[in-house]
This record gives sequence, structure tokens and C-alpha cells, in this order.
Amino acid sequence: MKLDAVDLRILDAVQRDGRITKLALAEKVGLSPTPCWMRLRKLEKAGVITGYHARIAPRRIAPVASVMMEVTLANHRQADFERFERTVAAIPEIVACWSVGGGVDYILKIITADIDAYQRLVDGLLDRELGIDRYFTYIVTKTVKEETVLPVASFAGSDE
Repeated sequence: MKLDAVDLRILDAVQRDGRITKLALAEKVGLSPTPCWMRLRKLEKAGVITGYHARIAPRRIAPVASVMMEVTLANHRQADFERFERTVAAIPEIVACWSVGGGVDYILKIITADIDAYQRLVDGLLDRELGIDRYFTYIVTKTVKEETVLPVASFAGSDE
């Protein structure tokens, strides 16, 4: 989908404030409310905007352990990848999973109550015999940067 400068401004605004009013969004992007709202709906229908979310600070709720985990599967058949990905998608503590190229197959971001809970999660994955050959654990000691706002203007072309 080709996006113009107005579309990019809409995306930037709703990423920063998903609760922005129609009127405030229109003012921010330089359109009248109806055309702005129509563009927003077009972006939603095209699947460019996939949802609106609240950003939660988990450590304000309770202490948590944030863990990054590298996983390499023993076999590389499509069925092996699909089984692993289905399992990962069903585990709420695995908050992100990326299939990557290079020396490992996946990188997972996991949030648990503590390191013991993380180890129980890993033990459960291993017990399921998903074909995990190797895994490496990286405990997050400090979050330096974790953006949810994507720099869409820097990678999406614009007509203007």
C-alpha cells in the first residue's frame, strides 16, 4: 500500500496516542475531520493499523523477570517450525517471538514473575519435545530503550 505524507502523519499520531479524538487527530495532521476519519478507516481496513493498545509498566504491578531467549531447533522441516510456533503463540508469558536468520532459529522475549517461573516455562517447553536443540538465556538487567512507536516516515515512501 502506498502511503502519502498525510497517512504517515496519521500513523505517527495514533501510535503516540491511540485514544486521540477524531477532531484532535484531524487538527494534528492538517485535515478536516471527515477526510481524516476516512483515511484512518482505510488504514485499518488495509491492515496497516492492527489494533489499539494500552502500554503497561509491569514492574509497577509486581516484580518481573524479563528474559531474551535464543532457540535453535534440531530439525528444520516446515512441520517442525509450525509446531514450535503454534506452541509459542499459545504461551502468554512469551510476549514476542521472532524467526531470524543466522546462527539461531528464534529469539523470544519472555516476561515471568521471577527466574524460577522462567525455568519452569523452559522445562515445560523441553518436556513438550518441540525439537529444541539448543537455547540460550539472557536476563534483562536494564531496559535502555523499548519503543512501541515505529519510525514510519523513515521507511515508508511518501508522495509529497
